[in-house]
Amino acid sequence: MTKPVQGSPLLTLTAVCAVQFMAPFMLTAVGVALPTLGRDLNASAVQLGLVEQLYALSLAMTMLTFGRLGDLRGQGRVFLAGLVVFTAMTISLGLTRSVEMIMIQRFFQGLGGAMVLSGSLALVAAAYPPQVRGRMIGVVSASTYAGLSCGPVIGGFVTTHFGWRSVFLMSAPLGLAAVLLCLAGVPLSGSDREEPMDWRGALLFGLAVGLVMLGAAHAREVPAGPLMIVSGLAVFGFFAALERRLEHPLLDLRMFAGNRYLSLSCLAALGNYAATFGITFLMSLYLQFAKGLSARQAGFVLLAQPVMQVLFAPLSGRLADRFEPAKLASLGMLLSACGLLLAAATTGPDTALWVLVPELMLIGAGFGLFIAPNTTAIMGSVDRGRLGLASGLIGVMRTLGMATNLTCVAFIFSVFLGDAAVTPQTLPAFLDALRAGLIVSAILACLGVGVSLGRGRRKSA
Repeated sequence: MTKPVQGSPLLTLTAVCAVQFMAPFMLTAVGVALPTLGRDLNASAVQLGLVEQLYALSLAMTMLTFGRLGDLRGQGRVFLAGLVVFTAMTISLGLTRSVEMIMIQRFFQGLGGAMVLSGSLALVAAAYPPQVRGRMIGVVSASTYAGLSCGPVIGGFVTTHFGWRSVFLMSAPLGLAAVLLCLAGVPLSGSDREEPMDWRGALLFGLAVGLVMLGAAHAREVPAGPLMIVSGLAVFGFFAALERRLEHPLLDLRMFAGNRYLSLSCLAALGNYAATFGITFLMSLYLQFAKGLSARQAGFVLLAQPVMQVLFAPLSGRLADRFEPAKLASLGMLLSACGLLLAAATTGPDTALWVLVPELMLIGAGFGLFIAPNTTAIMGSVDRGRLGLASGLIGVMRTLGMATNLTCVAFIFSVFLGDAAVTPQTLPAFLDALRAGLIVSAILACLGVGVSLGRGRRKSA
């Protein structure tokens, strides 16, 4: 049993939206700034890769833990602490003089991001009644995609004119404003639950996710990559065995056994991310190597997908308050699958941009239509005392879906290209790999549609 929720719903929503914009913005904007950062600090390619990887890794490893901790100690407290850590690390990163310190600080910045992201949806779900929850989640989702889509554009402009440090420093005011909003309107009261925190389970879960993600990122490095993936799956097995024996586990697996709607909603989220995550990577390579566009030109073409996600997420959130979320989510995934199949059928060396852009828009519209209803379905199928856990679970499904996609893409490229670089001579093999990747993504999306339709009627918490 938790204490009644107090505070301002509007200020809570505003603070959450600020964070949901800032965290993904930091991921994509820093990616654009990495080449300049590397030249300035004389960093190696491996070090630059770790700057991005450590941020994503710390997010993925701890999202579920902080979500559960928020349920036990108070979501507002964890959210505020995470905001302070994230903002402090963001400012510090803009002043750091060595790439080694940047790598360390990016990991801790990711921890702060996990603290705020794990409970942000839980705060919104607790602040608003179920009949308007979908539209508020849609607004939050739109903020996330706005951050993702604005990151490369704003990050590239700022890096070019003011240097890579400005990418971090310009985000500091937004973080400080979010801290003030949190102090003014987010409920900071704790929970009256006396359950202990399952730190052993948290350690095992973080280790398992870390191994799977690292293995997926290095899937082409045999045997290291596949061995890490297998080891991560084995640790997941130990984690599941431990959780079944505990009275107060980190993740109560019985929650899934007795809640088909929740289980299939989570699987649908995993399938959707597994199907759509790699589109930007694949199409970026295609536009630059096959179509001869510059990185800046390719970035503007690729904006077609996230812009549609920003537009459709609030709309789908409103619709989720009126219609069955599972059906809306299924329709969204079906649209994404159609876009992927069209792209696989039409993409070639002579494909016109006027053909490609509508396909990207269709994929983006489908994703935007899917995410808010599916998130609403997950948050609405658990009791209030587990909202933080559900919020963290959504992040875990996103991470595992991304890792699945990375593994599939790496395997496909190794089959068609081996270790060869993309050159005019290997372009036909690259196009074959691209089409295979799009077909696999479409198949995953179609499987996700089946899972989504099979969840049945909504189970209210």
